Amino acid sequence: MQYQDVAIKDKDVPLASSRVFQHLLKTYASEVNKLNSVWHEFAEDDLSFKPHPRSTTTGEIMQHELLSQRRFFAEFLGLPEVPANEVLPENRTPQAFAARMVELSRPRLNFMAKQDEDWWLAVVPFFDVERERIWILWRRILHTAHHRAQLGVYLRMLNKKVPSIYGPTADVRWEGSDPTSSVAAASRK
Repeated sequence: MQYQDVAIKDKDVPLASSRVFQHLLKTYASEVNKLNSVWHEFAEDDLSFKPHPRSTTTGEIMQHELLSQRRFFAEFLGLPEVPANEVLPENRTPQAFAARMVELSRPRLNFMAKQDEDWWLAVVPFFDVERERIWILWRRILHTAHHRAQLGVYLRMLNKKVPSIYGPTADVRWEGSDPTSSVAAASRK
């Protein structure tokens, strides 16, 4: 993969207390990088864009993502987090939202790296049910991916570049990229 901007480099992802949990840290850091790439494609004027009257605006999605991450990590996973009234950036621009998201993510990575198997597998309250912390983190990552994909559609509707997230896109290609868009490509072993 070739990403234009990597906010959290591989070398900056801390080592987990056990190798079996390293994929959690790498996946979370990767999602932060993907979200950062998508948010940076928006201009300040795009924050009010919504494709339908019942849709959420670009800015509301960014705000929701920052606030809901804070809630997931504090309330459900038990991480030390900044107070909710300190989560949002002072300047409400896509770049400020992205920078704040990356800034809040780094201490989370460090905290999670220190946790052992008992912590990850502990069953804790999650809304009106109980789930293992490892399950909750995966749910958080999926929630973020959902909103990232939503904003990818917004970018396309705004006729803006959709950045490479998993591989080449209609807007981003490179030497050696190998998209799977044919039966022949899917047949490779």
